[in-house]
Amino acid sequence: MKNNVLNEAREHYSAARRLAIKEYNKYASKGESGYLPSLEGVIKNTDIVSEVNLGIVEIPLKKVVGTYSHLRSLSFARNFMPLLNENTEMQTKWVNLCAAHLEEGIRDPIKVYEYLNWFYVVEGNKRVSVLKYFDAYSIPADVTRIIPKYDENNHDIKIYYEFLNFNKITGLNSIYFSKKNRFNRLLKAIDSLNIESEAFKENRYKYFERYIYIPFREIYISLGGKNIPITTGDALFEYFKLYGLPFIDTSKEEVTQRIRLLIPELKSLSNVDYANIQTSPLEVKENLIQTLSTFVIPKKKLKVLFAYAGTIESSGWTYAHELGRQHIEEVLKEQVSTEYVENVPFGEGAYNVFKDLAEVGYDVIFTTSPIYHKETLKCALEYPDIKFFNCSEFSPYTQVNNYFGRTYEPRFLTGLIAGALTKNNKIGYVATSPSHEVISSINAFSLGAKLVNPYASVYVSWTGDWNKGDKSIDADKKLIELGVDIISNMTIDVNHPVTKMFGVYSMLTSINSETQKPEKYYAAPIWRWGIFYEKILKSVLNEQVKNITDIFTGTNKSYNFWWGIDAGVLDIYYSKNDVPEETQKLVEFMKRMIADGLYNPFTGPIYDNTGMLRIEKGDTATYEQILSMKWYVDNVVLLET
Repeated sequence: MKNNVLNEAREHYSAARRLAIKEYNKYASKGESGYLPSLEGVIKNTDIVSEVNLGIVEIPLKKVVGTYSHLRSLSFARNFMPLLNENTEMQTKWVNLCAAHLEEGIRDPIKVYEYLNWFYVVEGNKRVSVLKYFDAYSIPADVTRIIPKYDENNHDIKIYYEFLNFNKITGLNSIYFSKKNRFNRLLKAIDSLNIESEAFKENRYKYFERYIYIPFREIYISLGGKNIPITTGDALFEYFKLYGLPFIDTSKEEVTQRIRLLIPELKSLSNVDYANIQTSPLEVKENLIQTLSTFVIPKKKLKVLFAYAGTIESSGWTYAHELGRQHIEEVLKEQVSTEYVENVPFGEGAYNVFKDLAEVGYDVIFTTSPIYHKETLKCALEYPDIKFFNCSEFSPYTQVNNYFGRTYEPRFLTGLIAGALTKNNKIGYVATSPSHEVISSINAFSLGAKLVNPYASVYVSWTGDWNKGDKSIDADKKLIELGVDIISNMTIDVNHPVTKMFGVYSMLTSINSETQKPEKYYAAPIWRWGIFYEKILKSVLNEQVKNITDIFTGTNKSYNFWWGIDAGVLDIYYSKNDVPEETQKLVEFMKRMIADGLYNPFTGPIYDNTGMLRIEKGDTATYEQILSMKWYVDNVVLLET
């Protein structure tokens, strides 16, 4: 029996070595090292603040990625499989360990260092190799944690410090994220679990690991997750954002189906390509589209639905989109029929509405608010034959098309007006929440003010909600009490003439110091949604003409429209009576410069409000930098929420 086990173990060594050679060659062909990483090399120039012994801990083998010394690393490929020839001491020891594992299982703990939640073996490399070969989940280890000095500018270290807090509370080290704030959100979700099992009531974190995370990981890996270059934690988080934690009131079959639908989106998230954003409309010849589309789809108009967050009567935002829908009814009436639904609820209620609409058989569904992005994505995953468009900033999902404007361009122009007209250099700005689009708009507005008035400061007051009027009033009040004499995004009477023209419901206004009420209505960015929707639907029609198979196969192609002043979808309204003529000339001149691509509001040098140089002199921010903006320019002052 012993000889049979040894012979089997020798066959396993040969198979493991073949895996090692394949792994080594994969990296060598790219000019990279195919050997195991060594901790000596990883932390060579790192400032280490402490080492902490954690004792014996069960660690996931997927997190064991290297060995301590460079010399030892040369014995293994990156997948921890053995590289050394047969008939060597390595083979003998590996085979004996393998035989022991086949008969009894490897139970002796290894010794490791942990750095940034990855483990590097000091003693027990061959035990790890054998267990990884058999795809074991974990191994006991005597762990010493190496903690680097905190660095505000190092993304990996900042996330690691979040992990340290999560690990201290939960004792879990099997899950990891690549983006900030995810550990805290997961912790809140776990803490809210209603656990009925008596065995896990005292340790809900182990329950989460055993009955939620590990089963999710098994399904995810079985569906190809191992080939997606994101952490399994990131994949779980994307699932969680859409559906909540898996296996809570959901069957294994339902979770599996959801993950299967989500896999293409996770692949796109792992390789965000900002080059796919359409920053300018494709010019399409009108007569060609009308002729060809009539030939291809002679009996069926494109059936389009607009989903509104508010009512046309009470919401300026909704009214503006309704003007756009009416424009479509006029200019594309031979090819498109439209309908709309008002007052779509938020959250799960929106998903139910969109699902019901999808069953009706619309070809295109526009969900006209960023608050519906999650629910739109859920429906788009389930109805791939329908083109869903969500009105929100760029997101790298393949099933949901996004459309929005480069709002920072007209915001820059309103900033010019604010900077020119402020008397005390204190300008207020009401904002919803710090998304990338909101931050870039604040920054562009502040740069516009600074361009004409280097002494002007912009004070930002947050509402925290997308469309809560009472919170906007509170935000206005904070700024007025601070003594600002101009406010951007001041809520206005919906009966103002500009509301009927463009759906504008907030403006750049002066503030009367005595009454603390708006005095003069100076300016506002405006959307021309009719032009936006016309160009989008022509692009859809044109894509159908160019790819006739799409019509019959339901093949879906994702669009990300991010158009600006040059496309005519964004503009600025300003009062010809209250804005001085010389300021009007400057605004018109800068608008033409932006439209012609001769000026970018984000032209360096630009410093943030901590004094860091963000954009070098003579450089302009790339679209990627603008779409991921997280900092504020140096004349911005953020008020506490």
